[in-house]
Parts: sequence; C-alpha cells; structure tokens
Amino acid sequence: MTSKWNELADLGQSVWYDNVARPALADGLLERLIAEDNVTGGTSNPSIFSKAVLESDLYDDDIAAAAPGDSPEAIFERCAQADIQQACDLFRPIWERTDGGDGYVSIEEEAYMAFDAEQAVRRGHELKALIDRPNVMIKVPGTAEGVEAFRRLTREGVSVNVTLLFSRRRYREVAEAYVDAIRERVAAGEDVSSIASVASFFVSRIDTQVDKRLPEDSPLRGTIAVANAKLAYADVYKTIFTSDAWRELAAAGANVQRPLWASTGVKDPAYRATLYIDELIGPDTVTTVPDAALEAFRTQGTPGSTLEQDVDEARRRLDELAAAGIDLDEVTDDLERDGVKQFSDASEKMLAAIAEKASRVHAA
Repeated sequence: MTSKWNELADLGQSVWYDNVARPALADGLLERLIAEDNVTGGTSNPSIFSKAVLESDLYDDDIAAAAPGDSPEAIFERCAQADIQQACDLFRPIWERTDGGDGYVSIEEEAYMAFDAEQAVRRGHELKALIDRPNVMIKVPGTAEGVEAFRRLTREGVSVNVTLLFSRRRYREVAEAYVDAIRERVAAGEDVSSIASVASFFVSRIDTQVDKRLPEDSPLRGTIAVANAKLAYADVYKTIFTSDAWRELAAAGANVQRPLWASTGVKDPAYRATLYIDELIGPDTVTTVPDAALEAFRTQGTPGSTLEQDVDEARRRLDELAAAGIDLDEVTDDLERDGVKQFSDASEKMLAAIAEKASRVHAA
C-alpha cells in the first residue's frame, strides 16, 4: 500500500520527521522515511536528544571516548553535531533539487538562552558554523527575546526555525520580524534567496490545556487547537505573505516563511490519531510528525486541502471560548513558559545521564 504521506506534496505541504537523533539514523529509519513516505526534512530538540541518550546505548562509545576533563555539554555537542550533520547529508539532495526550498534539519539552541537575545544570536552563529551544512536551520524559541534574536539572525544570513509558538499574536511578531529583516537585506543589496525560515506553531498542547478548563460535555473540547492554527494561517500568514510589500521582496528572491505545525501527536486517546494532521493540510506549510502520528497517517490519514476550510467556524469557536470565560492568550502565555521549562528540564536530565555514564566509564 502506498503511504498516504505521498499525497501531501501535491497539496503544497512538506512532511518533516520530528525525531531526528541517532536511533533513527543508525537503523536506516530516516532513509526509509525519505524513500517511502516522502519525508523532506527533520527536527530535533532537547527532549528528543534526551530520550535517545537515556533510552539507548548508541551514544555510549562517544561518551566513553571523551577525555576525562570533557564537560557533559561538550560531549553532547559533539554527539549532536554528528547526528545533525548526518541527517543534513541525507536531506541534501532534496535541498538541492528544490533550490533550498526544502530539505532542512533543525538543531535547537540551549533553553536557557530563550530570554537572552545577545546569547541567542551568538549561539545561532556558533551552531551554524558547527554543523557546517547549507541545509541546517537553527531553532530559536519564540519568546519576546527570541523574536529579536531571530530578526537579527535572519538579517545576518542565518536560516532559523522559530519554535514554541502558541499564540497568533506572537506568530504575527515573528512573521513581521522576518519581513523586516529580509527588507533590510534587500535594501542593503544583500542576497536573500539563500535564507529560509519556518515558524513552528504548536498544536495539540493547546487542546490539552484548554480541555482542562472546559466541562466534560463541552463541544469545544478538542477543537480549539485546530481553530487557532487555521486563524494563524488565515489572519497572519495569508495577510503578510500575500501583501504587495511581500511581493516586492519575493521579486528580489525572498522565500516565504512557512508555518510549521508542531506537536501534531494527539495527547487525548479519545481523539483520532490523525486529527492534527488531517485538519491542517494546505499550501506553503510543513507538518512535523513523531513516530506514532507518522505511522497512523500512513494508513488512516485523510489527505485533502483542509487548512482553509471552515475558517468562519474556527472564528466562532474561539469567540465561544472567550464567552465561556477562558482567555486563550493566558493559556498560550503559560504554554510558552512551560515549553521552555520542559526543554530545559530535558536538557538537564540528559546532561546528568552523560555525566553519569562518563564517570562510570572513566572509573572502570
């Protein structure tokens, strides 16, 4: 049976694998996903790396080979560098075939930089140089400080994946920052055709938090995340990237910043496994999928142009949510802070595991 993922390209959507780490590279899984499911990019984050380090022995040789004085951070950086470079090389033919339109792999900055624009800019350049591949994207959390770091990195020629976006307000700030940075480069006579960006808009976590605030029998349960994403596309993406101002930049070679749907795996088993994929298929977008969602859509998905359908219904649902006394901005602000904390906690757990493994090896 042909994978249903192959149908999304004709609908204008790219599929990126949301679990780039050594396990997927070592057993050939990533190569198979490219060949069989038309996966055209990948993402990583501290939680993904933490799980891989903690639950596999694939990093043990690298940890054992480290010098006694090497810090856990230095050991991890070498491991991550090798993984991301290998993944970039696998996607390089796609990047070349699409003239830089696709085929990217993201590596995330350390979570503690989420609230320090200066550090985030400096680290963005360091990671770009470390990976040394044209199809790497640097992930920067979409905090207020992260938006400023993103603007500066884009202005300085770095391709960025702005992650941990939950609110349409913050997404608009990100999209406008991208346009401003591209405009500055065009005005300075600098190349913009080699710069790519995605805005990673998280989906399922919104329903998880909103559902907690709704009665068990509320018809709004399990609907707000999709509604929020559809309005982000309709009110932000379509408004900014179909404007006359953007058309002038596109004529100079600029690439649109594509919305990327993240956190697409369902958290509530009562919802169909492909909910956050089926409902958000549309042009100039990316969907990122973890293993369970990837497997589910392969056979159970419903490919179709859904992203621009039922936009008025989405608006009505958000109005009803507000009428029920639930402030979606408050929910998304909480999710942003919690998202940074989750990544920070995952990093600390992973570094502790590396330190423990290194100590055990060197004591033997």
